[in-house]
Amino acid sequence: MKIFTFDTTLRDGTQGEAVSFSVDDKLVIAQKLDELGIDYIEGGWPGSNPKDKEFFARARELDLKHSKLTAFGATRFAKNPVEEDRNVRALVEAGTPAVSIFGKTWDLHVKRALGITLEENLQLISETVKYLKDHGKEVVYDAEHFFDGYAADASYALRTLEAAQAAGANVLCLCDTNGGTLTSRIEEVVSEVRKRFDGIIGIHTHNDSDLAVANAVAAVEAGATHVQGCMNGYGERCGNANLASILANLELKLGHTTVGPERLASLASVCKFIAELANLPLRNDQPFVGKSAFAHKGGVHVSAVLKDSATYEHIAPEAVGNRQRVLVSDLSGRGNIMYKLKQHGLADRLDEDARRELLERIKQMEYEGYELEAAEGTFELLVREALHPGLHFFDVDSYEVSTRAGGHGNSQTSATVTLRAQDGVHSATAAGHGPFNALHLCLRKCLSKLYPQITDVRLTDYKVRVLDSNKGTAANVRVLIEWSDHRRSWSTVGVSDNVIEASWKALVDAIRLELMRLTEKDSSIERAVEDYCWGV
Repeated sequence: MKIFTFDTTLRDGTQGEAVSFSVDDKLVIAQKLDELGIDYIEGGWPGSNPKDKEFFARARELDLKHSKLTAFGATRFAKNPVEEDRNVRALVEAGTPAVSIFGKTWDLHVKRALGITLEENLQLISETVKYLKDHGKEVVYDAEHFFDGYAADASYALRTLEAAQAAGANVLCLCDTNGGTLTSRIEEVVSEVRKRFDGIIGIHTHNDSDLAVANAVAAVEAGATHVQGCMNGYGERCGNANLASILANLELKLGHTTVGPERLASLASVCKFIAELANLPLRNDQPFVGKSAFAHKGGVHVSAVLKDSATYEHIAPEAVGNRQRVLVSDLSGRGNIMYKLKQHGLADRLDEDARRELLERIKQMEYEGYELEAAEGTFELLVREALHPGLHFFDVDSYEVSTRAGGHGNSQTSATVTLRAQDGVHSATAAGHGPFNALHLCLRKCLSKLYPQITDVRLTDYKVRVLDSNKGTAANVRVLIEWSDHRRSWSTVGVSDNVIEASWKALVDAIRLELMRLTEKDSSIERAVEDYCWGV
């Protein structure tokens, strides 16, 4: 069955905390949603703010191939004739083929929020829908607080739907505005509405009870054929129903048609694209599209997945544009390591003992507080060292750091590093902006003549996390450093009860890794690490 999809990321989604889109953002997101095959894109409320008004003015230039751009608003104000209501006129002037308007369904809101009679509210609904239909608009009527209104006075809630449909509304959308309705109740009420009304019934759910997606799917099973939501679950309070999860469930689990299987395969990339523009990280554990959605860490799981991915994957990751990942950690079995090596043709290059040694080394490091899931550079170094145990560049004889505090909050830091390399002993002293910077400068000085290429490696991010805070200032810390050589980025990790030592370990590993890359170019290893980097 065809289920019509209605995306409100650009309107309801922007009401979520920390979610903000510029007009340019909204325009490119609308284009991306059109490419995904969404039926309706609710762009905003043109009568409420200058940004949305500008969006609809500029959206006329969009070349949408599939989606119907939709303007959002409310029924007329009680004191205004419909033809003189500024907000209703703004809906017409937005120039969209479809409009969505919300009206009061709950008698509590009619009496307290609007301060009018129940009959007057029915007139607001009827006259606003008719006015928009008379101006050639397709009208989606959002019955606000429908499930609360139905619980309080079912007869009146149904009368509001009758008023909208009699005036010509194309869709009657039932809204769980407070997000507090349980799934069984959603199914029961939608089934009753379906019996009483022909035409398209829609569902709009919020996630305040962590049931928004389940409620939307239950509504479809009860007869709704129009479903609303926001990509990545953005929205006010706890968010709207995550439209990405709804699409995947309806298409892959229930056999309905939403955007179609070909377009569904781009779902993950669309979600990431929108998250980037929102400047919010896409949740790793977001179902279907998150990085962890098909990630396997436990050795038993990995062993089974290697034999048949269906053992621990409910769908094929490729169906939603995602991919299977195997994580390497202290929970790894030999299957995890073999998976990573086999995936890129490296398995035959390590014998059983070498694979076992690599696995044990990884487990020991994670036990000490290392986190290789987030440090693909350190993981790559371990793989390269296992494949080439004789490849060695330098040893650290000693390093020393001193900081002298001066007046007015000023301080001076200097460091000295001594290394033993192939051509002898190298020593350097440098002043820096803090201990780590001084050590970094010393290490470069020591190696720059022998390995001038390392000058391309630069630090791009630096994070410190306390691992056992109950020990106070004696706690172990994990330092995660991100590096770049202008071609790619990678992270290395160091752990110690001394933050300088932890930073030094991560620094030395980054330089060792770059030297191994420069002297032993192995495209198969690089492909393996690129795959691993995608997952961390």
